[in-house]
Amino acid sequence: MLFSPPSSPPAMHIPDGFLSVWVSASFWIISAIVLTIALRKTSHSLEKRQVPLMGVLAAAIFAGQMLNFSVAGGTSGHLLGAALAVILLGPWPAVVVMTSVVSVQALLFQDGGILALGANIFNMAIIGVFISYTVFSVLARLIKKRPIGLLVSGFTAAWSSIFVAALACGLQLAISGTSPANIAIPAMAAIHALIGIGEGLITTGALTFLLATRADLLKPEGQAKVSHKGILGVGSLIAVLLVFLSPFASSHPDGLEWVAEQNSFLQTAREAFYNIIPDYALPGISNSALATIIAGLVGIVVVFAIAYLTARAEKRSSAIERLRD
Repeated sequence: MLFSPPSSPPAMHIPDGFLSVWVSASFWIISAIVLTIALRKTSHSLEKRQVPLMGVLAAAIFAGQMLNFSVAGGTSGHLLGAALAVILLGPWPAVVVMTSVVSVQALLFQDGGILALGANIFNMAIIGVFISYTVFSVLARLIKKRPIGLLVSGFTAAWSSIFVAALACGLQLAISGTSPANIAIPAMAAIHALIGIGEGLITTGALTFLLATRADLLKPEGQAKVSHKGILGVGSLIAVLLVFLSPFASSHPDGLEWVAEQNSFLQTAREAFYNIIPDYALPGISNSALATIIAGLVGIVVVFAIAYLTARAEKRSSAIERLRD
């Protein structure tokens, strides 16, 4: 899994045109309902000291997703980050973090369609999160020896999040009539089984780093006494570093784009009806590496602000409710 010469990271999420209107609308409704629940649950479960962690984690996941890595067959994968968000925050805050990332990617960077945004949120911020949570919770109970149990559980949860989200995407394509189920689902499963290995390795690496530097962030739910000391500084530095590495992301098509090309439905993708920072490259800058870096810096600031301010607002709302009671 090697990085190729500098380029802008390729678009990674379901574009408009791959899914039928009614499938897109259905997943918009489902995702909106789950997100509403997630916001409510987050306001009651999130500790005040975890609020900055939500912003920093969202920024780091956004930056990490810009670093596509090459896999076999001339395709590429990228970090999802759902498992890492679940392990550090729990499932409901993780849904909010992942929704922030996926939404900014679609609305600001035209990565994924607006109509398809509900499906992308469902696959990555809901399926990815709750599969990660289920797998990690079960394995963590079975393998209680730390740190081996934590790393094995984290790797498996991360791999599972990619694999099952890919199956969901394949099913959405089949229901939409874009590609038959017996083609779309196995094709998405095969390539994302490989991409999931990269996801698992990145997640394991991140957990190893945290074990060495901030083990308090990895204590079981209910036992963690998380201090925000250092989180903003170190987390922001990591996100910025990842952005500066983003021009070296693999230029190979991502798993979904590769499947679409191999199965002759790539041409059904529709261009975005507006452009702000398309293809993760800030318009007006001739140097492609610099355009990608500046675009990434804009992205991490926006994602951090959305996740942090949302968490802060929900926490404040919860405090006001308790006072009224």
